[in-house]
Amino acid sequence: MHPLGSPYVRDQLAQRAARANDVRLVPEGELVLYLMQSTQRLHDNWALRYATLEADRLNRPLLILHELDCEGEHASDRTHTFAMQGAQDVARAADAAGYTFRFILKRRRNERSRALDRAIGRACIVVTDACPTGGVAERTARLAASAPCRVVAVDSVGVIPAAMLPREEYAARTIRPKLAKLRDVSLEPVAERAPRREMPASLLAALEIDALDVARADITREVARCEIDHDVPAVPTRGGTRAGRQRLAHFVATGLQRYSERRADPTDGDGSSRLSPWLRYGQISAAEVARAALAHAPAPEAEAFLDEMIVWRELSLNFCLHNPAHGTLGALPTWVHRSMAEHEDDPRDVVYSREELARAETGEPLWNAGQRELLATGQMHNAVRMLWGKSVLLWTDRYVDALSHLIWLNDRYALDGRDPNSYANILWCFGKFDRPFATRPVWGTIRPMSLDRARGKFDVGGYIARWSGEPELDLVSA
Repeated sequence: MHPLGSPYVRDQLAQRAARANDVRLVPEGELVLYLMQSTQRLHDNWALRYATLEADRLNRPLLILHELDCEGEHASDRTHTFAMQGAQDVARAADAAGYTFRFILKRRRNERSRALDRAIGRACIVVTDACPTGGVAERTARLAASAPCRVVAVDSVGVIPAAMLPREEYAARTIRPKLAKLRDVSLEPVAERAPRREMPASLLAALEIDALDVARADITREVARCEIDHDVPAVPTRGGTRAGRQRLAHFVATGLQRYSERRADPTDGDGSSRLSPWLRYGQISAAEVARAALAHAPAPEAEAFLDEMIVWRELSLNFCLHNPAHGTLGALPTWVHRSMAEHEDDPRDVVYSREELARAETGEPLWNAGQRELLATGQMHNAVRMLWGKSVLLWTDRYVDALSHLIWLNDRYALDGRDPNSYANILWCFGKFDRPFATRPVWGTIRPMSLDRARGKFDVGGYIARWSGEPELDLVSA
């Protein structure tokens, strides 16, 4: 276990931390501010580690602020509830561990945060999370442009420091050997601790933070007061580190023990980890998941799982970091553009509107079942999700419409929406990270997938029966 101030930690931070502006550190500042965004946890949080070390070096107290606003695209009861459940866990853990944490809920669009402005104005340095999606990079850029002090963004998304892969990788086969060399050293554990200097009560009072006592708040009531999309309801799956760790422990004890044979069955609730919501919100770290898998599963099963989790998550992060077109068809390779140009006008057997797709009103029961699972739970098994994504290519007049529909459906209803994995997985449906196949109508040379052929791979009837009910609410109004 490495101490927080060890050479190991400093070496990791040298690869993970990057200045977001060219402003100097303010030595006369009264505090170090960590603005929590995409890494909503205290453990395995490299930004918090960096902020703690800076606070100790400058002999200043550390303030952790987490703001939840209504500005995020597709902000809804579903996303706000999950995030606030996570904030509850952070607040309770911070209190127990000696951190000063405050949660600010902005209930109206375009609501300015005076408390954040005051904290930044008194800070020596501001530390925040680095993430290329979910609006994090844009918020950090705005913060860095206006802050009177240095702003540093720190990467905690992946297991491996993203800076170790400085160019876009084009397939799992190219990134896999590079990750293999870095994985084990990146997984070495670190002893967490709070900063040495406590936050003076007088300074905290002077900041006049209109914080929500999220640890005791009625989340349902608070979410109802927010100016967000109330047509997408919360789901039974609970957010937060405690729930994420419970799911991890259950998966390690059950499905991971025979992962290679159980992972592809959507009717097996324990065959895959289903950890993506907690990973997307940063409520549990990929490093913690990996360490648990290596410690408690047979080596072949653990390695099969880690190949899926680490290789594809790191490939997705690398893609979104280095390809600014990651949410568009412009991110696709040349052979895909050539194929799409040749087959754009191929006749489609059927075309569905975005609203019909959202309501699961297609002529394919399996696709409808997958969409209903997404509506009801905010999740979808990956084996169905691939078919779900691929099918939409056939059901729209233009490929650009297919991409637009898929991103909208995923970001609005999926708990892991607006995540690097989401964009990479959707673009994979169009040929990203893949190779050309034999030419077919509409598909062109993009890899085809058939809903009918799924019947030979898992219990399609059982899956459809599980998700055969109609959605109870109007979930498709804009």
